[in-house]
Amino acid sequence: MPNLMESSLRAAAEGLVALVAACNRLRLPRTQHPFVVGVHAPMREELTLRDLPVTGTIPAGLEGRYLKMGANPARPTTRGHDWFLGDGMVHGLRIEDGKAMWYRNRWIGSHAVSAALGRPAAPGPRRGDDTVNTNVVAIGGRAFAVVEAGSFPVFLSEDLETQRYDTFDGTLAGSFTGHPHRDPATGETHAIAYDGRVWDSVRHVVISPAGRVVRDVSIPVEHGPCIHDCAITTRFVVVLDLPVTFSMRAVLAGHRFPFRWNPAHRARVGLLPRHGTAADIIWCAVKPCFVFHVANAYDDADGRVILDVITYERVFTSAGGGLDAPGWLERWTADPTTGRVDRRVIDSAAQEFPRIDERRFGQHHRYVYTGSVPADGNTQLVGATQLYKHDLETRERRVHEFGPDSVPGEFVFVPARPEAEEDEGWLVGLVVDTVSDTTDFVILDAHAFEAAPVAAVHLGHRIPPGFHGNWFPEHKAE
Repeated sequence: MPNLMESSLRAAAEGLVALVAACNRLRLPRTQHPFVVGVHAPMREELTLRDLPVTGTIPAGLEGRYLKMGANPARPTTRGHDWFLGDGMVHGLRIEDGKAMWYRNRWIGSHAVSAALGRPAAPGPRRGDDTVNTNVVAIGGRAFAVVEAGSFPVFLSEDLETQRYDTFDGTLAGSFTGHPHRDPATGETHAIAYDGRVWDSVRHVVISPAGRVVRDVSIPVEHGPCIHDCAITTRFVVVLDLPVTFSMRAVLAGHRFPFRWNPAHRARVGLLPRHGTAADIIWCAVKPCFVFHVANAYDDADGRVILDVITYERVFTSAGGGLDAPGWLERWTADPTTGRVDRRVIDSAAQEFPRIDERRFGQHHRYVYTGSVPADGNTQLVGATQLYKHDLETRERRVHEFGPDSVPGEFVFVPARPEAEEDEGWLVGLVVDTVSDTTDFVILDAHAFEAAPVAAVHLGHRIPPGFHGNWFPEHKAE
């Protein structure tokens, strides 16, 4: 009975909050959100294109699929909309035998999308808002579309035609994350998962190489922090508990994105032993800031944790949210003996989407690849035409320039072969031409970073920049 009473009271309170929010939403300005116009304007069709034109030569060892996710509202947006909450759309490109075999884009079959398009929703269990729009990752040999804070993941078939909401064979009990990380040493996938409706805890979730949850440990927190990414080392899972937290004020004002900068929330980095409990976590204080994305972390010889991140001084400080000012690349050193984090700027240029050779996750790495972003915060990404390659040994930054009117997205490193050295391989990603309103899938040689692309696959339409993507290599039978 107490549980029933608690559930009833919670439901009534949430209903009242939703009613007040809906009324106040009518007071918000009726303006187009900056991330649904121009280069970000949503695609309105699901396409299947075959035998795509290619300039240059696709490397013989590059076989597989590139899958990318982003927010692509199926209906015109309304007051209070936020870029992070739009309906999910997955884009896929298949490379085989030196040819671009196909491109497909498909909406994720949430209830909202199915209602907008007049077709059945994807099957499978639901958990709260079922919008999934952030990333596409490989877990247990399968591809999943994922999002943080709420919905279960969505399984995607090889050709993207079949979707299913999935709890990793019934083993996922709660929310998941948009940024799980696979440990190349163990094959396990680690996540720090939070829930927008649970403000006093987050969870460390571990998925076995077979694709089933084998660990789900609760970690006490305050204020409902937004934890977009995490990291792993040989010894620890790194928890970024930073001052962006749930804001009831923002919700009641009618804004759909519920997180804001919270100066009352202490900034700290948690070092959770890989097999420990919340009682074992070591919290290290850090100067207030925010991190969306981690490049990598590892243990140094002195027992400290080295963490390379994109750091923002503040985000979401205004009533309507927004990224305030761009981030830059920093190295953090978390010392479990002193309980403090030292920060050092690696590169102060405006940049985001840090990636490494993912065979180095949790281990020492030398190279970090990032994408430029406009220093002035231009939402149309004007002038953000470069990729950066950071050599952390020499402290050299190399630049690949795509040229004016180009908007490169996140680029992913693909090793040339399983035993290749770090940085021996290709960088792949999408580049929008804002003049022709088209997109190329571009392949760069990581060693010849500044040189012209090795190859480009040409798509006759614009793919919105979106969020995250990954390379899914072909595993052919011997």
